[in-house]
Amino acid sequence: MKDLTLHSPLTDLPGIGKARAEAFARLGVFCVRDLLFHFPRAYENRGDIRRVNDLCDGAPHAYLLVVGSEPKTARLRRGMSITKFRAFDESGTVEIVYFNQPYCASQFVIGEEYRFYGKLTEGKRYATLTNPTHEAITPEDPLPDMIPRYPLSEGLNDKTVEKAIAAALPALATLSDFLPENIRQKFEFPTLATAIRLLHTPASQELLRPAFERIAFDEYLTFSVGLALSRHAQRSKDAPMCKKQNISPLLSLLPYTLTDAQKNAVREIAADMASEDGTPMSRILVGDVGCGKTVCAAIAAYIAILNGHQATIMAPTEILARQHFSELAPLFAKLGIRSELLLGATPKREKARIYASLLAEGEDRTGLLIGTHALLNEGIAFANLGLTITDEQHRFGAMQRTAIREKNPNAHLLVMSATPIPRTLALILYGDLDISRITEMPKGRQRVDTFLVGEGMRDRLNAFIRKTVGDGGQVYIVCPAIEEDDGAIPLGRVFLPETTEILPMKTAIEHAEMLATVFPEYTVAYLHGKMKSAEKDAVMSRFAEGEIDILVSTTVIEVGINVPNASLMVVENAERFGLSQLHQLRGRVGRGTRKSYCILVSDARGEVAKQRLTALCETYDGYEIAEEDLKLRGPGDFFASADGSIRQSGGLRFSRVAAAADRKILAAAFTEASDLLKRDPELALPEHRALAEEVRRTFSTEHNTIS
Repeated sequence: MKDLTLHSPLTDLPGIGKARAEAFARLGVFCVRDLLFHFPRAYENRGDIRRVNDLCDGAPHAYLLVVGSEPKTARLRRGMSITKFRAFDESGTVEIVYFNQPYCASQFVIGEEYRFYGKLTEGKRYATLTNPTHEAITPEDPLPDMIPRYPLSEGLNDKTVEKAIAAALPALATLSDFLPENIRQKFEFPTLATAIRLLHTPASQELLRPAFERIAFDEYLTFSVGLALSRHAQRSKDAPMCKKQNISPLLSLLPYTLTDAQKNAVREIAADMASEDGTPMSRILVGDVGCGKTVCAAIAAYIAILNGHQATIMAPTEILARQHFSELAPLFAKLGIRSELLLGATPKREKARIYASLLAEGEDRTGLLIGTHALLNEGIAFANLGLTITDEQHRFGAMQRTAIREKNPNAHLLVMSATPIPRTLALILYGDLDISRITEMPKGRQRVDTFLVGEGMRDRLNAFIRKTVGDGGQVYIVCPAIEEDDGAIPLGRVFLPETTEILPMKTAIEHAEMLATVFPEYTVAYLHGKMKSAEKDAVMSRFAEGEIDILVSTTVIEVGINVPNASLMVVENAERFGLSQLHQLRGRVGRGTRKSYCILVSDARGEVAKQRLTALCETYDGYEIAEEDLKLRGPGDFFASADGSIRQSGGLRFSRVAAAADRKILAAAFTEASDLLKRDPELALPEHRALAEEVRRTFSTEHNTIS
């Protein structure tokens, strides 16, 4: 094997050819450094040994068993095989079964002890372990308690990733530590190389914590410093001054009056845009789903256009862009302002017409352009762009904000988020933005009554679903995953209470198929993040048009269009979601005139889980919920995109380690970043040069591959 460096391609590792390198590339892993920072998503706690006569709870556990009979393989039809033998501990006997793994028969010796890991199920004579992993017990080489499980892509399995990482670990000798030594010693962190090694090869759960905290601290510190430097760089821009205007013509067209919170947000936005010092507005507008952020954005666009400038609104999906266009274009048309819709699917000839209209003169010029990421296309040029607005900010992260600014460096920037963000977290995520909060809902917006039920209420719940659809309503049912997981402890729960309570999980595809048999008279469909954008848009369009009665989905609907007819939200395995995420999902219903409900389904027995879910049933203030969520679960849920991955969109990714961190780590990193920049605003001191280089690497769209 060649001498490894951090920049070595993966094909320099044994067993990694072109096909496997391409599979790793789909995970954002291209070189040895990327691989070393490809942290586990979860750990199997094989040190938690159970006995055979313990309750079969449907979750995987570890068992120390002695092989008691000779493994025998039988051939089944269609080339399949089954290998069986019995094993035992002091509490009882279990039958071990392997399907299509005849080679296993030669791996066991009668009378020898092995550690098995799998799901124990009840059988007619013996409990059964089907296809468990197994490890021989050797006193001179103790088995580790915590076994890492990694994010995978098609063409990769855990063994392949484990072997690749083991081969890459020697390259840690060349990894420099960018964290200033005084900060590292202050918090008693391990070195960066030691932390990475411990995360991949932990001897115990206790040894994970210092490594976990070091990596999380690094990411938050780097991100905070980078955003602060980015904000400082913006101060030299030459933004167009948009004087305050009479907005009553637009307000008179609205079927409602603005709330006090909306009026305050509009005042803050207008003041930024009217600034005479040439600093472009960089503001985020945060508030619950349905609080009226879009109309505030429309007013900002109107102010820009009245000042002779153009405005653009960028949405994360085509269906949401279409919704904005259908709502705003007729409104602006009544004010004599031309609007256009630009999507990736827009035909070439139509795109050319829209491009031309952006540079036209007089009434032929487009004042408001609405679209998706297609608005970042190199071919687009504006005659006089004054304001850029992005919707659903957690889908357009820091790197995309940078891309938007680079394309239109002098334009004002307004971003919107439907996720109420705790103050501490907002300082990290939006350190380059000023924050406006909408803290009240428009009059007449109904409250979505929320209830917590267990599996024992399934029949009554199904009856309620049937009544809802029978009365003309529609139903969302949210599941925590697309397919069944392996029961490993997610990284975010390793250091939290009740990590051993892993309940059987409902999955979107399987649950949708089951519901189709329960409700044959209704149309049931499913939606998840791995579907193509066109497929997702088609399903959501059918649901919005009333063609689908029951939509089973992952959290991809957390960011979605308005469906006023949807009046029931059911969340399966509610204990697996963060409170803010549940609050977001709840906001998908109650958008019309129907009385709406949210049903949380969970059999979680732990007090913390019950406390969290009960709090959601009693609390409807998004900011209060967000603060509680950050306290109980850490910041991970605020970083989760709709497809379940933990990242800031547009290039910059937080690792799952950072997303699962304690809020104290987050706050400490922010404080250290602030203090460091006060002492050395340019990171010019010798002890800060390595950190400056890490910040540049992290914020580089070309080299940012941590995942």
